[in-house]
Parts: sequence; C-alpha cells; structure tokens
Amino acid sequence: MGCRVWKRGDVAHTSEDLEAVVDAFARHLRSERARSEHTIRAYRRDVELALAWIAEDEGVETLRDIRLAQLRAWLGHLARSGAARSTVARRSASLRTFFAWALRTGRVDVDPTLRLASAKRAAHLPQVLTHEDAGAVLDVATVAADDEDPVHLRDLAALELLYATGIRVGELTGLDIDDVDLGTRVVRVLGKGAKERMVPFGVPAAKAVERWLGEGRPRLVTDASGPALLLGRRGRRVDQRQIRSALHDLLRHVPDAPDIGPHGLRHSAATHLLDGGADLRMVQELLGHASLATTQLYTHVSVERLKRSFEQAHPRA
Repeated sequence: MGCRVWKRGDVAHTSEDLEAVVDAFARHLRSERARSEHTIRAYRRDVELALAWIAEDEGVETLRDIRLAQLRAWLGHLARSGAARSTVARRSASLRTFFAWALRTGRVDVDPTLRLASAKRAAHLPQVLTHEDAGAVLDVATVAADDEDPVHLRDLAALELLYATGIRVGELTGLDIDDVDLGTRVVRVLGKGAKERMVPFGVPAAKAVERWLGEGRPRLVTDASGPALLLGRRGRRVDQRQIRSALHDLLRHVPDAPDIGPHGLRHSAATHLLDGGADLRMVQELLGHASLATTQLYTHVSVERLKRSFEQAHPRA
C-alpha cells in the first residue's frame, strides 16, 4: 500500500490506496461508531494531513512503516507551527483511533500510537451568561418575536429550548415535531453515539415552541420541510449557523454580556442548574455527558462565580 503524496491546489493528499483506507475508516466511524458527519470530517482531515506530512517529510513508504517517532515528529511540527494545544490533542486522539482501527482490521501489524502522549488541553473555564444576562437575551428575543417575521418566532423557540434544556445546537436542529411533547414538557434528543435521552423543559420554552408551531412554522413550511421542528426561511430544516447568528445578534442588545455561541448557552444552562442546587449526576444525564468528569467542569465555573461575588460583596474579602 503506497504512501506517496499528490497535491491538488495547496492541500496535500495521500495516494489513492491510502485514500481507500481513510474512506473505510470513515465508513467505520459512521456505521459502527455512529459518529456525526462533522466528527467524521474532522477525523478524516486529521488523519489525511498526518499521513501526507509523514510521507513527504519523513519519507515513509507504507502505512505499515509508520512508527511512533514519525507521529511524534508530526505533532511536534504542529506545535512549532503555532497550533493550539486543543488542536494537537484532537489530532493525537484522531491518530490513536485510526491506528487502533487499522490494527484490528489487519492494515498494520503494530499500533504505533500506544505510547503516543497527548498534549494536555489548556484548562480554560467556559464563558457563561449570568442569570440576569440569560433572562435579558431571552427578553430581547421575545420583543423581536412580536413583529411579523416568523423567523423571529423560530429564534425565540430555539433559544428558549437551548437554555431550558442545555442540549447541543446540533441536537436542537435535528429535532422533529414529534420529538417535543408540550403536554409533559419533555423533548426526546438523539445525542452523540446515537444515544437517546429525554430532557425536560419549562413553561417559557413550552409557550415559545407552541407559538412557533401555531404562528411561525405554518408560514415557512414547504414540501421540503418534512417533520423538522425548526425551519429556515426557505422552509428547509434550520442550519446551526442560523441559530448561532441569531444568538450573536440578540446578545448585542445586552450590555456587557459575553458574545457566546449556542454552546455557551449550554454552558450557562449547566452552570445555572448547579448554582440552583441541582445534583451533578442529574446534570450529567440532562447534558448527555458520557463521563461525570466532563460535567464536573461546571462545578468549577460555579465556584469561580461564587468567589467573584464574595470578593465584590464581602467587606473583608
């Protein structure tokens, strides 16, 4: 299996043989690991870039010839080129997943990533809205929804659901009408790894969704809409970028609020739940985290907010 490199424009690609291997790896991620298309594209590009660089700069001829030293050289090249720690860590994880699969399928004899250390991600606490800012941006969305534009009704329903449930924006845009039970105020979400979970939401979100379904969606629906809960202006299922853009626009009307995206609204929901005394494992279940350690990040956010409040309010802080 050759590992020569051919170029198209300014992007290096592996030879057709290795492209077939990467294609098979992508099919494995899709069918056996149930990864999202976004995740598959990221894994694929990480692996393609690594194999192309190793072939060109390290002179390695075949996939079976790749060793730990070449992989370390690739990651070192990334770091020296200014790649963020998170980027190096992700590409290291992509290579481990790829070579573990290649070993299981007989494409390599030894997994060269077994001793490949991953760069530690910088410990950045996520930006979150305060309770007041979260309420303010939803108030702005409510006012905007009082005009004649059905898209503003959609944006209000989307942001109310995001903040009420803490679901991912990709989970939100993937919702169908039947996934939302307005009677019991529960939404059925298909999360990472095709895992389904039920997430409750409150009265404001229920009212916003009900209004969208009654007044907004009927004005945008087309034959192409299908069962999608949220629609774009042309009647197709809404795109994540449209929700992200709407949130950024609305946040401009909230003085001093951080310019977060939909994932920041998820962070805010989780932090506010813990601020209110919610159990950590309950929050883990709501967010769909596989590991409790991921959810524990939000306890640090809550503690930091508490410390800042203490320092600002206590006379002997």
